[in-house]
Amino acid sequence: MNKVSRVVLGLSGLTAAAAGGYSWLLSRFITGGKRQTLEEAKTWQSNHYDISWFDRLEQKCYCIDSYDGYRLHVQLCKNPEVDESASAQAKYVILTHGYTDNRFGMLKYMQIYLRRGFHCIIWDLRGHGENEPEACTYGIRESRDLCALIQDTFARYGQSIILGLHGESLGAATTVCSLGQQQRVRFAVADCGFSDITNVLKGSMTYKRQPAWLVDTASLVTKLRVGYSFRQMRPVDALSKNRVPVLFLHGREDRFIQPENSLRMQRSTRGYSEFHMIPGASHANSVLTDPEKYEMFVDSFLKAALSD
Repeated sequence: MNKVSRVVLGLSGLTAAAAGGYSWLLSRFITGGKRQTLEEAKTWQSNHYDISWFDRLEQKCYCIDSYDGYRLHVQLCKNPEVDESASAQAKYVILTHGYTDNRFGMLKYMQIYLRRGFHCIIWDLRGHGENEPEACTYGIRESRDLCALIQDTFARYGQSIILGLHGESLGAATTVCSLGQQQRVRFAVADCGFSDITNVLKGSMTYKRQPAWLVDTASLVTKLRVGYSFRQMRPVDALSKNRVPVLFLHGREDRFIQPENSLRMQRSTRGYSEFHMIPGASHANSVLTDPEKYEMFVDSFLKAALSD
């Protein structure tokens, strides 16, 4: 081997090592970004809208064990306007937050449901909030956790309750993924969810002018580290047999998770569905950008979904 060949081989080895090291770091970043504390999340909410009503609600915090024994922190917020002695069927909604956030990130949706007679259940996704650290699998393990919470909710509050789901971003993906495992809930609202995480990650890399193929190598690393590749993280696949009514909402100006993700999922579901965009809204900001229109869409959808 001549000198030039050795130099080329050495440079190729260094490039491969650098790409491998970067892919490892990228995998760790994608699956283990810094999570907000409960205090940080609640402070953010209070700085952006009025949450003074929240502390006046009767609340109960508890934990449940998920499918693999993982401990999940859950919080019930009771509706003060509901007379539990009445014969009307009790209504509950499980609100699921986004990546790096925690259960307090869903306070901004809660009054929509309180005004419609629902008790609200908020919870910390695996690896978030008060839960033990865990890598994010973008809907795979998280949806199994949500199914465990759904099962617990029926067992705890009654098999005949009306139960719905509402998720934001990762929470929307988790909500959609759960529909491939259970059909007991009466409705689901998916706000700015992704149809598959690969298109989001590659779009982000392209926006940052970094090679999109690094997502593929990071996916291989993630398969080794976590047990799942990014290509397995596809909420859209859970909808092929779904009959639960789903409302897909998305900010028109969302540059992180493109609105086409919600439209793709809306076209894939088998049951009743709606798709609406909120003009001027960026990622996970639709309900704050135009709360009246947002609530109007949810209200109209709930009337259709619960009409029977």
